Amino acid sequence: MKKEVLVFIFDGYADWESAYVCAELNAPDTQYTIKTLSFDRKIKVSMAGFKVLPDYSIEELPDDFSLLILTGGYAWMKQLNNAVLPVVEYAVKRKIPVAAICNAANFMAQHGYIDQIRHSGNTLLFMKEQAPAYKGENYFLEKQAVCDKNIITANGSASLEFAKEILLLMKAKPVADVLKWYTLHKDGFYPE
Repeated sequence: MKKEVLVFIFDGYADWESAYVCAELNAPDTQYTIKTLSFDRKIKVSMAGFKVLPDYSIEELPDDFSLLILTGGYAWMKQLNNAVLPVVEYAVKRKIPVAAICNAANFMAQHGYIDQIRHSGNTLLFMKEQAPAYKGENYFLEKQAVCDKNIITANGSASLEFAKEILLLMKAKPVADVLKWYTLHKDGFYPE
């Protein structure tokens, strides 16, 4: 049986930020399957207008999952996604990897999850503005994506690097295959 990867969705979630990694993790030759999680089981509409019926509500959180992905979106800036905090806490306490991109990285900062680990985000200034409780300034790296201690963070322009870090951490494919996949998608068939 395949291991479940949970992608937290909400109205206005940035659907493209997890597209690369979800397609790769959900491939037939991996040990993973993608499931969506939200506050409830009502249809959520992404930024692009895709309507998705969540597989699970937070109350139906499965005991055993392999990864939690938090995509960006403006709802994080308005503190509308705070009800997912118990899910993040559950994952972190059980050493289940958590991957947060764009404004979701600010959420991780606000709640202290990245204060003592290397991390990235949109910019340090933006993270400090959006996460007043953040104390991890000395660990912020100006990189597209960073993986440290089972937590992956990335800025909003880094969906490909975010995917690469997740694929490597989850050992979804051999390292050489992941790097070849990354190079192909980064440079294309006809590098300039």
